[in-house]
Amino acid sequence: MGVIDSLLARVGLQRRGEPEPTANPATLPAKPDTPPADKTLPGETASTGAGTTETGRRGTPESQLKTIYRQLTVDYELRAIINDIRLMDRQDGRVKRIHNRVARDVTRGGLVMLNATPGSQLQAQWAAYIRRLELNNPQKLKSDARGLLMEGNLPIQWVLDSAANVAAAVRMPTETIRPNVGLNGRFTDPARAYTQMDLQAGTELASFPLWQMTVARLDPDNHDDMAALGRPFLDASREIWRKLRMTDTDLVVRRRHRAPLRLSHVLEGATETELQTYQTRVEANKDLITTDFYLNKKGSVTAVQGDANLGDIEDVLYLLDSFFAGTPLPKGMMGYTDGMARDILEDLKRDYFDEVDQLQDMLALAYEFGFRLQLLLRGINPDAEPFTITFAERRTETLTQTTDRALKLQALGLPKSMVWEEIGYNAAEVEARRQSDAKHYDPYPSEPNAPPAVKITPGNGRKGESATSVSNGH
Repeated sequence: MGVIDSLLARVGLQRRGEPEPTANPATLPAKPDTPPADKTLPGETASTGAGTTETGRRGTPESQLKTIYRQLTVDYELRAIINDIRLMDRQDGRVKRIHNRVARDVTRGGLVMLNATPGSQLQAQWAAYIRRLELNNPQKLKSDARGLLMEGNLPIQWVLDSAANVAAAVRMPTETIRPNVGLNGRFTDPARAYTQMDLQAGTELASFPLWQMTVARLDPDNHDDMAALGRPFLDASREIWRKLRMTDTDLVVRRRHRAPLRLSHVLEGATETELQTYQTRVEANKDLITTDFYLNKKGSVTAVQGDANLGDIEDVLYLLDSFFAGTPLPKGMMGYTDGMARDILEDLKRDYFDEVDQLQDMLALAYEFGFRLQLLLRGINPDAEPFTITFAERRTETLTQTTDRALKLQALGLPKSMVWEEIGYNAAEVEARRQSDAKHYDPYPSEPNAPPAVKITPGNGRKGESATSVSNGH
């Protein structure tokens, strides 16, 4: 039984045209000498003694102790962190904007499959796959990206329909998922790799085999330790965020109580009744624009200035810098640009773009697992034809910057298919569309189209970049 038959048998289906499992093997036609089929599903780890030499335990002693507790319930420490991050996202607009900005930049342009073979059967499978799973919906992609950032994990349940098609990719709550992993850091049973727990009743809601759930983990302590879940992006910034919020509140309270101008009234020899009468009369007129004070005893009215050190907020700025140092977004890109040079901001933006690219790779790899599963269910070997699932816009650039980069790559001599892939287009679809347009719209189909001439002038563009000029080849 191969990979496809094993997977279909798990969902109660069978490939059409295959003999029944109860058939006599002697009556089956003889097969040529071929290597034995791999009986493990994608992502499964062969057990010890089944052709591997791995020994020992993958996790640290501390993680092994946590694994013992997690055999009964979920990781409550991770759940507390996730609840803190969600509270921060609801109460602080800066945190909400960080999550929204990163999720928007990661999913910008949507998913695309890069395949250099025109007319491939993968194209039809991919088009149907993204429609069924709503991967062409920006809200779906942004929701998954926000979940990865806020929870540190993206558990995706692959839902199959009655025709054995991957019909949905459902994002599950991380704090309810328990990986069934032994002390050696591997799944004890791939048929029950993950379990969803009911935290109120303390019971198991459902179990998922390894093919049915994919968990994308953000910065786990050990990637090879299957019990090590990911960490939210802002988990280490929670303490700084609490101090920053407390200092912001103290700053407002100090301004409210110490900033206004006050008056000191001194009445020498006044009795308690006279002083109270004077205070009542003065406070009754305090809201007037101009207030005069009349004294029939020796006294004075002296102005007491407000706090003159309200501009000293270095402690707030320090906490603000410390908070943004632990976020993927630079402080300058969030509107805090005081004292920041433009060249420093450009360097920080490049570092942020690298972070976005890595998050795109993680999300694309998770969706690629579901597509490979769909191909296996349709009897297509996903390794027979090379393809790549990625996001259309790999960098948060403007359209002009992206086009300029593509022209420079073309001037370097890169194949046109790689240039199209670099800017987020499927080279096979572009070539098919070009041939179709040449047949229907080109008034001179017999004359070959000369490629445009591209000239690069180093250091002559904006911000010291190379200038690019394109001339018609005719």
